Amino acid sequence: MSRIPSILAIILLFIAQACGQKTGGSNTPLIVKDKLTTPEFNADSAYSYVETQVNFGPRVPNSSAHLACADYLAAKLSSFGAEVIAQEAEVRAFDGTRLNIRNIIGQFQPEKNDRIMLYAHWDSRPFADYDSNPAKRDTPIDGANDGASGVAVLLEIARHLSENPTYPAIDIIFFDAEDYGQPDHKSLPFQPDTWCLGSQYWGKHPHKSNYYARYGILLDMVGAKDALFYQEQFSLQIAPKLVDQIWRIAGEIGYGSKFIFEEGGMITDDHVYVYRHRQIPSVNIIQYDPSSNTSFGSYWHTHKDTMGNIDRATLKAVGQTVLETIYREQ
Repeated sequence: MSRIPSILAIILLFIAQACGQKTGGSNTPLIVKDKLTTPEFNADSAYSYVETQVNFGPRVPNSSAHLACADYLAAKLSSFGAEVIAQEAEVRAFDGTRLNIRNIIGQFQPEKNDRIMLYAHWDSRPFADYDSNPAKRDTPIDGANDGASGVAVLLEIARHLSENPTYPAIDIIFFDAEDYGQPDHKSLPFQPDTWCLGSQYWGKHPHKSNYYARYGILLDMVGAKDALFYQEQFSLQIAPKLVDQIWRIAGEIGYGSKFIFEEGGMITDDHVYVYRHRQIPSVNIIQYDPSSNTSFGSYWHTHKDTMGNIDRATLKAVGQTVLETIYREQ
């Protein structure tokens, strides 16, 4: 294609601008929204939400503790002003066990189409497959960090959303049966997709037809002492700009020592299935320990995943960073 001579191009540009002024098409004012004040994340409040969940006992599907905790989470979101949907379903575990699961969705400003989803899994592991005591490996764990910490941070965020609404609306989703994946202490042939059963179900059957969000943030294992958060590799593939944004915000508000600007592992977690089935780019904020054999710390999938691991400072760092992220959105 040949280029138009510069003088002719200037004349054409002038004519186009004049026509635009006559029609008013180029004079549409740009609407700039007021900057919102980010609420203060209360680490003591988040800690108490972890403790309440752990006090129910292991939240394993088909157990009484699981039912009691589900009711508590739904009631808590409702008390914070959310419109709550309890999505019940039956799914099959790796061994054929039928699991009665419940995904709990809290919708803030449900009338809006422009949405962000924040999510975590609320169930706990039915096996302690990495416990040092082989006799305890087939028994369920407390899951204070692996499960309850992410939920607790989101409950504390939810507490602010009714009185301090964000510009894009927020959905807080607690996915079930994330941690019922095939255990490593048994010699079983590999099966794909045995983890994240709740988010797999939701991805195929969202709580609203054609549900979509700008993006999602997944919180998993966000409460342990001295926890570090590297940039998870699948998140870097599907939402690199959001990863950079969150980690930079963490640094700006004083938590750069927690949010490390280096690649972590590639984790099969709920964000994988949220993207696979709903094409919603998501970031997984998850503890990563490159010095550990499991990459997640010595307590992971053992009976040491108790309240003794939970640190208010870590909850604060993650919670304040996520709050700052969503309240900056226009």
